[in-house]
Amino acid sequence: MRIALFTETFLPKVDGIVTRLRHTVDHLQRDGNQVLVVAPEGGIKEHKGAKVYGVSGFPLPLYPELKMALPRPAIGHALEEFQPDIIHVVNPAVLGLSGIFYSKVLKIPLVASYHTHLPQYLQHYGLGMLEGLLWELLKGAHNQAMLNLCTSTAMMAELTAHGIERVDLWQRGVDTELFHPDRASLEMRSRLSQNHLDSPLLLYVGRLSAEKEIERIKPILQAIPHARLALVGDGPHRSTLEKHFAGTNTLFVGYLMGEELASAFASADAFIFPSRTETLGLVLLEAMAAGCPVVAARSGGIPDIVTDGVNGYLFDPKADIQAAIDATVLLLEQQQKAAIIRQNARQEAEKWGWSAATRQLQHYYQKVVSTPTLTTAS
Repeated sequence: MRIALFTETFLPKVDGIVTRLRHTVDHLQRDGNQVLVVAPEGGIKEHKGAKVYGVSGFPLPLYPELKMALPRPAIGHALEEFQPDIIHVVNPAVLGLSGIFYSKVLKIPLVASYHTHLPQYLQHYGLGMLEGLLWELLKGAHNQAMLNLCTSTAMMAELTAHGIERVDLWQRGVDTELFHPDRASLEMRSRLSQNHLDSPLLLYVGRLSAEKEIERIKPILQAIPHARLALVGDGPHRSTLEKHFAGTNTLFVGYLMGEELASAFASADAFIFPSRTETLGLVLLEAMAAGCPVVAARSGGIPDIVTDGVNGYLFDPKADIQAAIDATVLLLEQQQKAAIIRQNARQEAEKWGWSAATRQLQHYYQKVVSTPTLTTAS
C-alpha cells in the first residue's frame, strides 16, 4: 500500500508523537508498504526508506520548537507523483488541512488521528476562552475522515462527546528491546544524581512546556530528604522552570535519546509525571518497559496504561499533591513493594510492541480503502 502521512511535527523534533510516527513508518516500510511523509521542513529527506517531503514554515510564537508549515500547491504535485492509496493526517491543524483538501480533490480515502489534547493546552497559555471554538474546528476537520484514531479510550470518549464521528482505538506501542531494566547503570545514575549515587533519584522525561505542569514535582522533591531530580528534555518553559527549581537538587539534563534515554529510565527510582493533558503518555510506557516505577496523574489516557497499586501509582491531579508524595515515599521506602511494581510494569509493557500496533493500523487502512463510499459530516 502507498501511504501519504501528513504530520505537523516530525524529525529532528523529539516528542511522543514523533516517536510513534518514526516507529510506525519503520514498520510500515518493513512490511512492504511505501510511505511519503509530508511534514514541516527539518532537514530530513528520508526515514527508514520513506521519503520525507519538507514544507517550509515559521516557528509558533508560543512554542518556537514547533514550525507552522502552510499548505501550498506543490504538495498536490508531490501527491500526484506519489499516487497514494490512502492519506493519513496526524493532528490536522495547519499542514494537515492540505491533506484533507487533497483527499477530496484527488478522491483518496482519508484517515485522521488525534494525539495532542490541544483544547486542554489552551488554558495553560491564557487562551481558555477559545476552547469551544477549537473543538468546533477540530470537529470540522476530523469529520472529513472515514476513520478517526485515538491512542486511549479516554480520548475516544472525549472526541465522541464533542461530536467527532467514526472513532476507534490505535493501540499503544513501545520498544521493549531498547527500554529494558538491563539498561540500568551506575554511570548514568551518577550522571543524573550529580554523583549522589545513594540519594533517591526522581526522573521526569518529556517536553519542558507549561501544559506538562512540571512545577508540581517540586513539593515531592522537597518532601524527600536528600532526593535528586533529573529533568530530561527541553522546551519553551525551561527558563521558567530553572527559576522555579532554583535552590533544589534538580538537574536539567537536556535531550537524551536511544540507549542513553533507556539507561536513564532504568537507573532511576521513580518516574514522576504530573501532566493532565496526555492523550496517552508514551514516556510512561517507556519507563514501565525499563522497570522504572511510575507516579502519574489520574487523567487522560494515563489510566489506560497505569493500574494504581499494581504496575504504578496514580494520584488525583485536582487534589492536594500529598497523594503523589505518599506514593513516591512508599516506592522509596518499601523495596519489596517497589520490586513487584517494577516487575508488573515490565510485564504490562511487554504486551505492546510496535509491530503489533502497526499491524493494527494496516488493518484499519485496508478496511478504509475497501470501503466503497465516503460518508462525511455536512
